[in-house]
Amino acid sequence: MADPLPLDRVVRHLDELLRIGEIPDYPGALNGLQLDSDRAVRRIAVGVDASRAVISGAISTGAELLIVHHGLFWGGAQRLVGPMRARLAPAFAAGLAIYGAHLPLDVHPEFGNNVLLARALGLEPDAGFGRFQSISVGVSGRSDLATSDLVDRVRAYATAEGGALVVAGPVTGKRTRRWALITGAGASSDALREAAALGVDTFIAGEGAHHTAIDGPELGITMLYAGHYATETIGVKAIGAHLANTFGLPWSFIAAPSGL
Repeated sequence: MADPLPLDRVVRHLDELLRIGEIPDYPGALNGLQLDSDRAVRRIAVGVDASRAVISGAISTGAELLIVHHGLFWGGAQRLVGPMRARLAPAFAAGLAIYGAHLPLDVHPEFGNNVLLARALGLEPDAGFGRFQSISVGVSGRSDLATSDLVDRVRAYATAEGGALVVAGPVTGKRTRRWALITGAGASSDALREAAALGVDTFIAGEGAHHTAIDGPELGITMLYAGHYATETIGVKAIGAHLANTFGLPWSFIAAPSGL
């Protein structure tokens, strides 16, 4: 087993790797170290959400550091009472540090959810997609494959990651030649307008507003909703593997599908 590492060394590495201080995000994301600890890091756990189940799972593996995509504070400032206290109390008791990386992980060119999911589906990105402030959160590209084949790939991936595929729009007899992909809640109105302007014929997302399943097909875009959770397991797993390769730290993925 590798020698234990000071927590701040791992945090500095992640901050630099993921450009935590440079990538814009929603205020509640609070990217970076969210819960400190005085314990050295011998084992890492990764998960999609900083939920009670994931925190408990991380503690059960003996991890000193939990890295998640969705951190603790989406609701903004809140009292540490009731469910929030019950979520955090075991982490304090175990000395578990928690690190969150939302959009910095989504957009990373090597470990990002979007680029990795595209490649897992056999798609090669050639451009960004899904503008948010100064960045493109998602990816897009060109292909020439039967949309039914792509649907099968997305369904297989989603099922393996605890999700389920919902399809809106034509599939049979259609070919996907221009695609766009944004993991998580990527199918927004703005993203759909961007897709239509780019001539996208197939849009892959985790989830989206109800009206996108109506508007997309009317714009000639087949919408593939593969699940918010399922489309965002891939980035944290890549970070876990990267830290194992870089520092020799063993890691575990804590599965806790949300059903969405």
